[in-house]
Amino acid sequence: MAAEDTASTRLGAGRQHLRPLKRRGLVLLRLTAIVLAVLLFCEFLIYYLVIFRCSWPAVKTPADAGGLGTPEPVLRAMFLADTHLLGAVRGHWLDKLRREWQMERAFQTALWLLQPEVVFILGDVFDEGKWSSSQAWADDVGRFWKIFRHPPHVQLRAVAGNHDIGFHYQMNTYKIKRFEKVFNPERLFSWKGINFVMVNSVALEGDGCDICSGAEAELLEISHRLNCSRKLLWWLRPRLVLSGHTHSACEVLHGAGVLEVSVPSFSWRNRNNPSFIMGSVTPTEYALAKCYLPCEDTVLTTYCTAAGGLVLLTLGHAGLVASPFHFGWNMLRKFKTT
Repeated sequence: MAAEDTASTRLGAGRQHLRPLKRRGLVLLRLTAIVLAVLLFCEFLIYYLVIFRCSWPAVKTPADAGGLGTPEPVLRAMFLADTHLLGAVRGHWLDKLRREWQMERAFQTALWLLQPEVVFILGDVFDEGKWSSSQAWADDVGRFWKIFRHPPHVQLRAVAGNHDIGFHYQMNTYKIKRFEKVFNPERLFSWKGINFVMVNSVALEGDGCDICSGAEAELLEISHRLNCSRKLLWWLRPRLVLSGHTHSACEVLHGAGVLEVSVPSFSWRNRNNPSFIMGSVTPTEYALAKCYLPCEDTVLTTYCTAAGGLVLLTLGHAGLVASPFHFGWNMLRKFKTT
């Protein structure tokens, strides 16, 4: 009988010893689940939730006006600007990791949800192209194609900016050719009866330099191919001008009645609320809409709130502060009693 009592006592003591370990394991499991849920939301789901609200703008066609005949084809085009992939000189590894992950998730999510047919990047693709070495340039280009990878049926075109080849006094033929080796050097891109003219505005200083003269000659040749006659707006007679460089969205109506739209930066490094332009374009009409990406401060606020909650849960389990559940329950009971 005494032996049985001793065994029961030992078994009870063992169970009591296991209970704290079990509670600690459950708390650790809960904390891990919360951390994983927050990471999943901030690094993946938030991009789908925000970009899902974007839709292609409707464009008027002759069929909409009651006209007869074959409907005009509509081209879905995405316009990005100022991605500024950081280089080897000014790019801190943490800054690179954070900004490039944001752009990769935003771009890949937009491709999957919106299904564009062509993507234009309007300058300053890289941040240090104007002075990067050959090895640094190769590294930057490799990271670019990883971030902005796309299926073969999607066209991607880029225009050089001052950070890619330098300002007018910094650019040279080597930098321009290096950029054009990565991106298609054709100035005229045509699809579905729509003509896009890719202009290197850095080379339009008008001082007669060799590079400037070459750029002007290319535009003049394009103007002849498009059956146009005189200077840039008069040479090409565009319906719409889209540009980058400012990092912000703005509109300018030129004297010829041509609208110019400045496309905001695509990166958190330049804006808290980056965005891009969606264009539905036909041979005769166009419609534009802006699609916002997740705000950086929303993600940071979510992380800070989650971190604060984890600290409170940990302190509550350790008995240093009352757990939020018990604190709220006690306050409710006290309110009912009074």
